[in-house]
Amino acid sequence: MEERHRIAVFIDFDNIEIGVKNTLGRTFDVSPVLEALKERGEVLTKIAYADWTRHGEMSRSFSQHGVQMVQRHPGPRGDKNGADINLALDALEMALTKPHIDAFAIVSGDSDFISLVEKLKQYNKTVFVVGGRAFTSTILQKNCREFISYESLLTPNDATVHKQGRGPQRPAPRPQAALPLSNVTPLLHRALEVLARREVQPQLGLLKSTMLQLDSSFTERDYGASSFRQFVEMLAKNHIVTISRVSGHYLVELPRTDERARVEEPLPREDALPALDKALRIIDENDLWGQLDFNAVKEYVHRVAPDFDEKRYGFGQFAEVLNFAQDAGLLRMEPDENSVLRVYPGTEFTPTRPSKPVPVVLPPIPVRHPAVPREIPRSEFLEAPAPEPAQETEREAVPVMAEAESYMTESQQAPAEPGSTEPAEAPSEKPAPRTKRPSRPATGSRPRTSRPRRPRPGKT
Repeated sequence: MEERHRIAVFIDFDNIEIGVKNTLGRTFDVSPVLEALKERGEVLTKIAYADWTRHGEMSRSFSQHGVQMVQRHPGPRGDKNGADINLALDALEMALTKPHIDAFAIVSGDSDFISLVEKLKQYNKTVFVVGGRAFTSTILQKNCREFISYESLLTPNDATVHKQGRGPQRPAPRPQAALPLSNVTPLLHRALEVLARREVQPQLGLLKSTMLQLDSSFTERDYGASSFRQFVEMLAKNHIVTISRVSGHYLVELPRTDERARVEEPLPREDALPALDKALRIIDENDLWGQLDFNAVKEYVHRVAPDFDEKRYGFGQFAEVLNFAQDAGLLRMEPDENSVLRVYPGTEFTPTRPSKPVPVVLPPIPVRHPAVPREIPRSEFLEAPAPEPAQETEREAVPVMAEAESYMTESQQAPAEPGSTEPAEAPSEKPAPRTKRPSRPATGSRPRTSRPRRPRPGKT
């Protein structure tokens, strides 16, 4: 009897919405995701994280399916990992406080949730991951219990993209072509060998669970089958396996060597990277990083390798090639302001043109140097010519004192009486003695004055 789980669903809406929009050209619909999870157990709780002020149209669809919408408030510097942190904390809290929930479904393609997946597995919880093959990290696809691709949940009957609003509805892209059955042959052989070593009959249910244990990203929908039984019948028609009915159970076995169909196995996925690397070098030479999307990069790849076909390497579409290259570090994809994924160089990409450092122009800082006297050499000091003596003009020496005395003598003579011819004699007077000029007191000091003494008390 198949095990039924009690599932808690956690949706990183911003991540899954951008991925579906860029790779499939349609809006995200939560309905097929919940229907696929109901096939694996009972869905007990559904929580979605996003900035719902920007997704008013989608909030109505989520509320109709009973999804709890947690509002995320981005800060002024952005909040790139805000939803990731809240989702991880709530999932761990539920794993510790709700022991009856034994399975968790993470609807996202972000590789940052690998730590959460590993921690939930340590708590003995079953982890399902729902995302797109073209934008979900390969690490996340390989380390969960089962990876459910969003592409496999879409039906080809969807003619238009379900979009609310007044704008016209655009036609949905063509349904993805089914992968060739040769891509699943190595996985199928490994699963049958494991069951043979365990000495277990390869029934349909055991075969599928073993294939999921070996590759959690396997789904029969990628090969055009709606059920695993139909998938096995397709393998039998192509002589890849044989089906026998024993005791009401279908057993799957490999045919004999002479009856096996010659199946061309796909090339290793790493062989698709050289052509992509050549295209990225042309993009680097023209400095087109951050300007190209999936389709533009695909055109550059076909320019350098016209016969490039991603299905030869086991990829369903070209976007899966870019996702694989992103995990290898050759490039990275980030959304722009319009939520369109753009291609940037990865950590392992070797640029063709040398990166020029951006010069940092700083304002000049005035430096004041102390005045240093010029040192005169000793030779210059010794050879300096002696200054010439100033030439004085020769003039007649005038006895100043004698001239002054004669002037004083003439001015002191008395005037002659009228009528007399003899000059009057000068009066014989002695010069007045010079009075000594009182000296001025020093600056800041006052002349000393004598003050009368006050009589002491008791004395008269």
